[in-house]
Amino acid sequence: MTPELLEQVIRKVVAEQLGKTAAKPACNFDKHVDPSGVSVVRGKSVRPQKFDTGKPGDHVYLIDLFDLDESPRLGAGIMEMKESAFDWTLNYDEVDYIIEGTLEIIIDGRKVIGHAGDIILIPKGSNIQFSSPGFSRFMYVVYPANWEATCK
Repeated sequence: MTPELLEQVIRKVVAEQLGKTAAKPACNFDKHVDPSGVSVVRGKSVRPQKFDTGKPGDHVYLIDLFDLDESPRLGAGIMEMKESAFDWTLNYDEVDYIIEGTLEIIIDGRKVIGHAGDIILIPKGSNIQFSSPGFSRFMYVVYPANWEATCK
């Protein structure tokens, strides 16, 4: 066991004993974490959960694939949208890989359109609208990993 891994384990146990960590929801996808920290997620097993965009009727679902203990610097997850659009401000850098369908990023009245197999970079500070005219499924990678803490 490395000193870093030992420190992670001790910090986690102490935090749990002090009641500072909330119970984590169980993964609803197939993930294997090697003792080294290397992880594999079976992409087809991932089932994102409803995401509240603030607009009733939106069909937006997402799930983070790694928690901050596993990946404190770089975050990743899967998002699905169906015939929905919502405004978003990114206070983090994001790369989206479109797995299926079409994803539109609307910025300053212009559309940046990505199709299955395309990759979109959205720089920190962008005020955009995520839009999917039909169905889209994409993987997002964010820096820093705690994107939810940096959202407006």
